Amino acid sequence: MSKYDVIVLGSGPGGYVTAIRASQLGLRTAVIEKESLGGVCLNWGCIPTKALLKSAQVFEYLKHADDYGLTVKEFDKDFDAVVNRSRNIADGMSKGVQFLMKKNKIDIISGYGTLKTGKKVDVDGTIYSADHIIIATGARSRELPNLPQDGKKVIGYRKAMTLEKQPKKIVIVGSGAIGVEFAYFYNSMGTDVTIVEYMPRIVPVEDEDVSKQLERSFKKSGIKILTSTEVTAVDTSGEGVKAMIKTKKGEDILEADMVLSAVGIKTNIENIGLEDVGIVTDKDKILVNDFYQTNIPGYYAIGDVTPGPALAHVASAEGILCVEKIAGQHVESLDYGNIPGCTYCTPEIASVGLTEAQAKDKGIDIKVGKFPFSASGKASAGGHKDGFVKVIFDAKYGEWLGCHMIGTGVTDMIAEAVLGRKLETTGHEVLKTIHPHPTMSEAVMEAVADAYDEVIHI
Repeated sequence: MSKYDVIVLGSGPGGYVTAIRASQLGLRTAVIEKESLGGVCLNWGCIPTKALLKSAQVFEYLKHADDYGLTVKEFDKDFDAVVNRSRNIADGMSKGVQFLMKKNKIDIISGYGTLKTGKKVDVDGTIYSADHIIIATGARSRELPNLPQDGKKVIGYRKAMTLEKQPKKIVIVGSGAIGVEFAYFYNSMGTDVTIVEYMPRIVPVEDEDVSKQLERSFKKSGIKILTSTEVTAVDTSGEGVKAMIKTKKGEDILEADMVLSAVGIKTNIENIGLEDVGIVTDKDKILVNDFYQTNIPGYYAIGDVTPGPALAHVASAEGILCVEKIAGQHVESLDYGNIPGCTYCTPEIASVGLTEAQAKDKGIDIKVGKFPFSASGKASAGGHKDGFVKVIFDAKYGEWLGCHMIGTGVTDMIAEAVLGRKLETTGHEVLKTIHPHPTMSEAVMEAVADAYDEVIHI
């Protein structure tokens, strides 16, 4: 029986990052992975989807070349080549993780791991033990009873990335990050796209102004949007698929080649031995303390399987914090109020902190500023003027309560707000920080200036 200081179950952005940090701290470490190193994020999520979206974006540029004074006489898409590029990038990233494992002297144990009592893991009949076992098994596409996935006509995000043939017509159920990213991709490729959202607005977790802007941009691109609408059943008996929907006006039928279910995720916590060990779960999540310890000493959990936000960067941060605590370092618990969220459709969405509605619900006296990219020189030059930056400050103390962006490149801009909030920056300090011109990032300063009635360019 092999003995380690730390065994990590799962090698996604939570698991492999945790393992590397553990090794850096001098802990003998192993990772157990049943499929591909890098988990869903590198192989089927974050990275390959961004490759698909980039291809769609380049195709969009070609379609609008004349907007930039250019003439492109002949061009077309090769759907297979777009998918293959995405898979090749994913394969390259997975090989990169293999290199990192080797560099950091981390043992890779291939197979299905099942937790056992006494700080042990059974991997396909071989027992491994460790002083600390960290569960990082992630999540998968959630299936609804009225929307069962058959992998052909009703699919999840994983199949949506590797279709053999581009659908002429697709219905996407759910308008969270996964739903709207695939809506943009398939619409750009020429597929007729309809989004069905149960809530009153798309991207419902975002600030209401962001939702409205994305809906305008999507409709301008030809995407059909049905909000306050529920898919009650699907009929796959014919050539395509029929989705029965229920709206405020009554019932209707949507016909398409396929339906993509993008209604959230289901944690991978079944059949990994939680019950045998006695680890407590609630509402599909493993319960942990501030340092990711479960109720059973020596067993920990991070990432999508825990109650925090199901985001790759959150899983990585949790894993690092977890092993630093194990190694005896002084660590502070994660501030879940300062976690950025990013959505990579076009226009992109990025946000952190409270929305305007949330701040008002808390009874806070606030200052709100907004700067449209239509007034940005860099956005005009780039040909992407849709969107804005919106900031929310506490009126009394100047505390930066929230920042919400929609537009080209905003996922690369949101870190300014995250860092500013971490350092307890005030609105006045952001306003007096010189931002380079012409850049998209100027919009942050301009939005703050708007909140304090000092805006120059609108």
